[in-house]
Amino acid sequence: MPITIADVASRAGVSKTTVSRVLNGKGEIHARTAARVRAVIDELGYVPSARAVGLARGRTRVVGMLVPALTWPWMGEVLQGAVDTVESAGYGLMLLTCNRGEASLRQFASQVSAKSFDGLLVIEPEGSLDYIAELHGRGLPVVLIDDRAHQRPFPSVATTNRGGGESAARHLLELGRRRPLVIKGCEEFGCTQERLAGFAETYHAAGLPLDPQLVVGGDFTFDCGSRAVSRLTEAGIDFDAVFAHNDLSAGGALQAIRATGRRIPQDVAVVGFDDIPYAAHTEPPLTTVHQPMREMGEAAARMLLSCFEGVPLPEAPSVIPTTLIVRGSTGVPSPADRRAVGPRRPEPEPFPQIR
Repeated sequence: MPITIADVASRAGVSKTTVSRVLNGKGEIHARTAARVRAVIDELGYVPSARAVGLARGRTRVVGMLVPALTWPWMGEVLQGAVDTVESAGYGLMLLTCNRGEASLRQFASQVSAKSFDGLLVIEPEGSLDYIAELHGRGLPVVLIDDRAHQRPFPSVATTNRGGGESAARHLLELGRRRPLVIKGCEEFGCTQERLAGFAETYHAAGLPLDPQLVVGGDFTFDCGSRAVSRLTEAGIDFDAVFAHNDLSAGGALQAIRATGRRIPQDVAVVGFDDIPYAAHTEPPLTTVHQPMREMGEAAARMLLSCFEGVPLPEAPSVIPTTLIVRGSTGVPSPADRRAVGPRRPEPEPFPQIR
């Protein structure tokens, strides 16, 4: 049987409260009594619960992290950045997801009620933003990785989706591509709106407004990219480039274009978004807008840990810019992937959503 605090108290001839005070360094306890309790702890080999000691001290040394799901292609990079930062500071990470709807949120609420963590990192709190804002208002430190530009009730870490769209457009314009097909992400997502706005505005400024027939909806999947190319090809609508709002849909477009007998990049140049590991292994390797996923996880975790040490959480978002990575799907890159810095001008609302 494991040794308990009651065993220590009985052997030392004191109350459990006295043992707890010795462990937590609280309260006035005679030096000889404290020494006797510590001797019994050593004799019995008692190891106090880290959680119990943390709660008694008002600190769990655990960071909570609420995410939509673990299946999103870039999620692992964000998590790794957060975990590396949290663990290097001697904290643990409690991971919770929202993929089971109300059941997930009930489980999350139970951990909040139990005070299981000192602060919270959140990625895209779909359906739970009001609740998390309430928790933040009640004093729970929260850092958000999200793009809700018009309702950011707590500190955030973001990237430049609009700037990423601009850099993709500039690259294609430099290559002489005048009729790009844009395969959007989900309409309701902020990242879709920002990426499309940056891309469309850059083409419009060059005197080449996008053809509405060449702006199609999607859902960030491989199949949506493939279907978009196939539908337009069958309809006889020509295009000389593709800008897909994520790398999976860009991969689907690559496959469908090759199936028509057209060459990449000679006939059609293709640009994706995210720079997930898959992007470097398509055929040809995919030019894409790199999102600093791991850096965003690290930055959000550092911000939260600093708050624990008394540093006020910033009011303005912390923005880490995107970067264009040039590979074979738009031309012949140098031996190492060629990088071109993203936006040339600051964004009016630098608080985008990541996908």
